[in-house]
Amino acid sequence: MEPRSENPLVLVPGIQGRWEFMQPTVDALSRDFRPLPFSLRDDARSLDDYARQVSDTLDAAGVERAVIVGVSFGGLVALRFAAQHPSRTTALVLASTPGPGFTLRPRHRIYARLPWIFGPLFLLESPWRLRREVAAAIPDGRGRRALRRSTIATACRARLSLSAMARRALLMTSFDVTPDCSRVTAPTLVVTGERDLDFVVPAEGSIAYRHLIAGARASVLERTGHIGTVTRPDAFASLVRDFVDPATRNSTLGTPNAAA
Repeated sequence: MEPRSENPLVLVPGIQGRWEFMQPTVDALSRDFRPLPFSLRDDARSLDDYARQVSDTLDAAGVERAVIVGVSFGGLVALRFAAQHPSRTTALVLASTPGPGFTLRPRHRIYARLPWIFGPLFLLESPWRLRREVAAAIPDGRGRRALRRSTIATACRARLSLSAMARRALLMTSFDVTPDCSRVTAPTLVVTGERDLDFVVPAEGSIAYRHLIAGARASVLERTGHIGTVTRPDAFASLVRDFVDPATRNSTLGTPNAAA
């Protein structure tokens, strides 16, 4: 099926900053949308810098407005953009986004302050931290091995900046996005994994956006934790499609957040 060019969608990646790690998500979304994935630039220092990258992506594609989807750290970027540019945001989707008051674990604060020393350790421990949720999302061992091989192959060709990842991690804890929530007028969907499967960002923190953004809806991506957008991309794409279609139809009638 050809992508629906009338439904542009910007996908903002997480703390790793590279859209290539979300290729399964892009493929799934392309059945109903025209995805505009991009990688976060390593020289950004603030959420405003990152939000400008969303604007740049739209401008480069010749698109005035789009569905804005942010995953994990990318959700903070998407939220900031939607607050600053309501006329360019058709709908907003926040997936596994750190909630207000999010804090890093003590060892992760150390990693973030000394990324060249401890960054490799953070990368090495990530598969262990995600193992339970991956097993829940992909019960078949062959499927899990295929995901592991794909992730390693992507890491070999998509360069990661440990220092940029560290800055993003510290930014998650130093910027209060609560005021931005009151400025969002686009229909908003908050997506979390199951509470006992997200070992990266507490789902109860993410769900706070459901109450902070007027009219927002919330959905749980079952059998997933933090990376459900990749482990169950088809299910995630269905959530986005089912929300965006009626939400954008209602918003064109001049009733933002009417889908809530």
